[in-house]
Amino acid sequence: MLRRPAARSGRDPGEPAPEPGVEELGEQEIGRLWSSQAQVRGLPYAMVDKRFIRQLREPPGVKTSRWQRWRRRGQTAGRRLGEAARRLVRGFGLWEDALYEIGGLFGTGIQSYFTFLRFLLLLNLLTVLLTAGFVLLPLVWLRPPDTGPSLNFTLQCPGGLQPQTGVPRFHNQLWNVLTGRAFNTTYLFYGAYRAGPESSSAYSIRLAYLLSPLACLFLCFCGTLRRMVKELPQRLFLGQDYRSPVSVKVFSSWDFCIRGQEAATIKKHEISNEFKVELEEGRRFLLMQQQTRTQRACHLLTYLRVNVLIGLLVVGAISAIFWATKYSQDNKEESLFVLLQYLPPGVIALVNFVGPLLFVFLIQLENYPPNTEVNLTLIWCVVLKLASLGMFSFSLGQTVLCLGRNKTSCESFGYNACDYQCWENAVGEELYKLSIFNFLLTVAFAFFVSLPRRLLVERFSGSFWVWLDREEFLVPKNVLDIVAGQTITWMGLFYCPLLPLLNSVFIFLTFYIKKYTLMRNSKASPRRFRASSSTFFFQLVLILGLLLAVVPLGYVVSSIHSSWDCGLFANYAAPWQVVPELMALRLPPSGQRTLRYLGSHAFSFPVLILLSLVLTVCVSQSQANARAIQRIRKQLVWQVQEKWHLVEDLSRLLPEPGSGDSVGPEALHSRASRPRSFCPGFPCPGSPGPRTPRPGPCLEDPAGLFGDPGPARRFRLPSGSEL
Repeated sequence: MLRRPAARSGRDPGEPAPEPGVEELGEQEIGRLWSSQAQVRGLPYAMVDKRFIRQLREPPGVKTSRWQRWRRRGQTAGRRLGEAARRLVRGFGLWEDALYEIGGLFGTGIQSYFTFLRFLLLLNLLTVLLTAGFVLLPLVWLRPPDTGPSLNFTLQCPGGLQPQTGVPRFHNQLWNVLTGRAFNTTYLFYGAYRAGPESSSAYSIRLAYLLSPLACLFLCFCGTLRRMVKELPQRLFLGQDYRSPVSVKVFSSWDFCIRGQEAATIKKHEISNEFKVELEEGRRFLLMQQQTRTQRACHLLTYLRVNVLIGLLVVGAISAIFWATKYSQDNKEESLFVLLQYLPPGVIALVNFVGPLLFVFLIQLENYPPNTEVNLTLIWCVVLKLASLGMFSFSLGQTVLCLGRNKTSCESFGYNACDYQCWENAVGEELYKLSIFNFLLTVAFAFFVSLPRRLLVERFSGSFWVWLDREEFLVPKNVLDIVAGQTITWMGLFYCPLLPLLNSVFIFLTFYIKKYTLMRNSKASPRRFRASSSTFFFQLVLILGLLLAVVPLGYVVSSIHSSWDCGLFANYAAPWQVVPELMALRLPPSGQRTLRYLGSHAFSFPVLILLSLVLTVCVSQSQANARAIQRIRKQLVWQVQEKWHLVEDLSRLLPEPGSGDSVGPEALHSRASRPRSFCPGFPCPGSPGPRTPRPGPCLEDPAGLFGDPGPARRFRLPSGSEL
């Protein structure tokens, strides 16, 4: 407790006399706290002392007004209320206990995958709330008038074909649910949304329907970017040669509030996994430092050869997806149309299953290190997954919107009106089927592949079953699968507004399916992942998927003609045309001129110049900070080298015990009193390397927990002594 200067001269009869210097130390401490700018709330003192410090900091002769006291109390009450609310949210947080158990048993790398699932669930629920609040509820509340009969138009279709009426040949209700045809007339798809003229209502359903997907994508981008920056690996800031102090984890990792045996077991596994991550990263760093220039050049040539072969495989895979989608859409009248409904999703799933196996086979032929093998396979799996979705979107657009094709209906209406009376619904059905198929594959692999494999391995014995073993829970593969599903959801926001609700249900079920697979049917991968690095990779891939979804959506909204007979934009050349119409109806002439100026080149060029200047300043500041960090590091190296020189001079002055000297408490004390390092847990920059060990009993320290990690650090022990 903080001791204030004595305010009275006498003491109680039983009170002991104060220690010498207590009053002086108290006065010095009070003076330091009075001149300090630290917040009183963060000081390690009792509440009575904090009130006294707050009174000391008030200017002399100035009395705190009643308004200031009331505002201070209100801020304190608001802060306490916010802390209580955060504790309540954490207490009722979704899957908190399950995440804690997974992190303790399998490490933070695998735990970050399940945390990523929860993050995607929150993003989808936010999208559903925005869509329901700005589109569905106003649409139900306003009850727009009947828009009248649909437009009558005659198409000159080749072969006497008429526009598709949407009636399926296969009258099976389950199949209609799986293909989405059972929901064609519901709010799940674009064609069911109707609204009257813009002048008949004060609230524009069309503008809300148009801006809701864009706002959702923008919020998802901001949330993902914030999470990615927050979870940046610390090595990007501290340098590649930085190693966290292991001794801190050795002596301060245990939680002494643990009482239960189960919680203690989970905590032990968690600490063990952290040490495994640290040691594996240290081993990889040493292997990279030991490579010569010749080895690096050979590895570079090998990378080029393998990447060319894998690139050819990726080109062949996306070509197969293109032709499968084209064949499925061009043969709608065939008797096998029922089987062709799921041909594109099936080919995409086959490509993403066989492709990584071929990648691993080609990479293993070159005898790469495990770390390089995993990273190279992962990069190409990301490319294959996103390229397959991009090619599916392009091939669908070429068939439905006649991109690069010349047809009579395309010239007249801007899309293939002979085969697709409501092309937005057709695209929405394809994305709906792709989302359904991805979830069904997750369920099938969990209960028809992983579960039987585990049962067979446990039932039979032999070299083959030992080699087969349980399936490894590969975090990157599972992340790519869930990112692909989220990318499909973002691509379908305009055509299938309630697809995020369906994806939320899938993510919720996927969490429990993957947890069951991890706990019962799988084993953790031998390669450990750090949580910060894993989360950064997850968010990066998610942003790439978001950009893949934004590009076709922006093109469709701004340039593609809407369907003539369905949806909100039936009478518009493009959905974005509703914005100029509303500007002319709702805004005064000054507001219209302002918006036109904001959208013109006269405004965009100065904004680009200003952004360039801001970016230049930020880059210059970043480079200056990097140079300052380098100077500080060099200064630290010089200081440590100077300290080591002083230690060496001191060791030369001290007498060395001879071989015949008796080992006693004084010798042990003199040996133990010499410092080995000023930086516990990791080598100081500028410190000398390991010295040649002297003869005598020694103790191996392969982990390098107490100094410079090396192949064999040895600690000399006196003869006859025990550790």
